[in-house]
Amino acid sequence: MIPDIAAITILLAFAFTFTNGFQDASSIAATLIASRSATPRKGIILVAVMAFLGAVLGGNAVAFTLSGLITLESGSQTIVVLLAAVLSATAWNLATWSYGLPSSSTHALIGGLIGAGIAAAGTGSVYWGVADLLAPSHEMVGLVKILFFFVASIFIGFAGSYLMRRTTGLLLRNAKKTVNRTIVRLNRIAAAAMAFFNGANDSQKQLGIIALALFAADRSATLDVPLWARFACAVLLGVGTLGGGWRIMNTLGRRIFEIEPIHSFDSQVSSGAAIALSTLAGAPISSTHIITTSVIGLGAAENPRRVHWQVGKEIVAAMVVTIPGTALVGALVYLIVSLLTGA
Repeated sequence: MIPDIAAITILLAFAFTFTNGFQDASSIAATLIASRSATPRKGIILVAVMAFLGAVLGGNAVAFTLSGLITLESGSQTIVVLLAAVLSATAWNLATWSYGLPSSSTHALIGGLIGAGIAAAGTGSVYWGVADLLAPSHEMVGLVKILFFFVASIFIGFAGSYLMRRTTGLLLRNAKKTVNRTIVRLNRIAAAAMAFFNGANDSQKQLGIIALALFAADRSATLDVPLWARFACAVLLGVGTLGGGWRIMNTLGRRIFEIEPIHSFDSQVSSGAAIALSTLAGAPISSTHIITTSVIGLGAAENPRRVHWQVGKEIVAAMVVTIPGTALVGALVYLIVSLLTGA
């Protein structure tokens, strides 16, 4: 029974990767396309290709952070927890996408893992990492590390883009309109770099789930990421980006603040730096949250009256409820699946 559930879990992880493409990766293209720095077709292809390359070349640090979040003694329990987490996260992605709300695939998956883990074996099954917080000489791991980078990335997204807009506004205050040509070119380069690091970070979440599923089902002797899984996730992330992110792009690119090329460049640079640092640190952060707060920061720096704050409030509300919401769904799915399978 366990190998069968493991195979289903891996297939669902691939499906989640596809939804992750149009939920998170499409956010990368939002400002690029909305600012008319690239046509929709060229912009989304650029982001999809760079996300693919990032997923292939991005390493394993984030994957191992995520795979170490849940600790269970039973292999059968572990498999069912992973299945429940992926199911709840995929459902969350589809629900928020249907309303055009930029939501975090990362935190949907983390919430699903926590809820299913607690339903399986109580709070002791989750590696909270509180001891690591109290002992700063050690490397931070566990949920504390994830939440720390979650809060830090949102702050960096807002503050970074706010400062970038103020700085570029000052530097370009006497520039001619022809400077937009250079800004557009730089914007494409910045978007490509951010898409690469986003692909590296996003794909590793699913790779961590797959590695843990194979290990728990005795399909792998070590907790390692197989090459075939890396390439499959890379392809699905790219295809997902091409296939369904237009609603998210419309919300980020047009509904919060009217974006020009310089705004897109400011957002790409500040957001890309935050995503790159988090990926190198092995922290599974949300690119959607970073980009969303960066767009709000741009509007606040440019002209707060031009910001559609109600849309921003809806997005922030989705951020706040993602982890507890998917935790509840993950726990419910675990109880149903374990009852049906007897695991």
